[in-house]
Amino acid sequence: MSDENKASLTYRDSGVDIDTGNALIDRIKPHTQRTKRPEVLGSIGGFGALMSIPAKYENPILVSGTDGVGTKLKLAIETEQYDTIGIDLVAMCVNDIIVVGAEPLFFLDYYATAKLDNDVAEDVIKGIADGCEQAGASLIGGETAEMPGMYSGNDFDLAGFSVGVVEREQMLDQSNVQHGDVLIGIESSGPHSNGYSLIRKVLEVSGTSLHDIIGEGDDAVILGKALLEPTNIYVKPILQLLKQFDIHGVAHITGGGLTENLPRVLPMKSKAVIDLNAWDRSIVFDWLQQEGNIEEAEMLRTFNCGIGMVIVATENEVEEIINTIRLQGMASWPIGTIDSTEKEEAHVEYV
Repeated sequence: MSDENKASLTYRDSGVDIDTGNALIDRIKPHTQRTKRPEVLGSIGGFGALMSIPAKYENPILVSGTDGVGTKLKLAIETEQYDTIGIDLVAMCVNDIIVVGAEPLFFLDYYATAKLDNDVAEDVIKGIADGCEQAGASLIGGETAEMPGMYSGNDFDLAGFSVGVVEREQMLDQSNVQHGDVLIGIESSGPHSNGYSLIRKVLEVSGTSLHDIIGEGDDAVILGKALLEPTNIYVKPILQLLKQFDIHGVAHITGGGLTENLPRVLPMKSKAVIDLNAWDRSIVFDWLQQEGNIEEAEMLRTFNCGIGMVIVATENEVEEIINTIRLQGMASWPIGTIDSTEKEEAHVEYV
């Protein structure tokens, strides 16, 4: 075929619609606007997002985190529930940076899909803005990518990036944790965003529908609702605790569970001794363990098992800390202690 007879191709012919992407930017501006902190400079749509460090910090250290929500996305797509998965995305990032005492300043998202559906995308980004409001962070920018050939059907992927700030002398690290300290567990809202490949395997082998009801009486819950419950965002409660108490350490119980995350905040030659009967485990974890025939050790290193965050503090402040957490709308329990050990590396023991 001669050149003059060839069809003139456009980006839209390849599956990418620039006009749809531009329309999405207009639709999400109200959501980003409600998260705006006074330090934000400029507006969404520039090449780079700008923010100044709050003036109250004298010796600021920037703390960054990035994460996604994993295959929990598959359940959101299957149930067409898109308005809370963005909260999960924010939570997985800001819950990581709060453990060193950092106040989240801003958040950016990356949304990739085969073909942009602005109704779905707006729901997702609305959820991200909701999460940013809960964390006190500005949704300062992001990237939306149509990638036909990389993704198919209704599939999409999310990644998040957050930056926070903490005074250098107020940073938390392993050196603050002492033998004899008490571990206070704060409730999770469910599996959060970890272990969903195993969760989906349990759904497959058990033949259970996301519309089925598990549990009985007051504990009964629709399985899909329990599995898609958004991740708790612990930023504001923990910032409040840091103002009021001598907090020695904070651990985000994310992928790896209590078994692998608690040692990350412990000094060498120490162990966390955890009482597994000290807190109320959500019915969803009992269902997973039973239907998947999952051993207890595997549960504890895959799921949070009902504890989303752990606070390390002195024994004399435990009661006041638990009362303060309760006033923030969350349940918490003393779940263990820090003891010395002859082993070089920090670890967890269950009793």
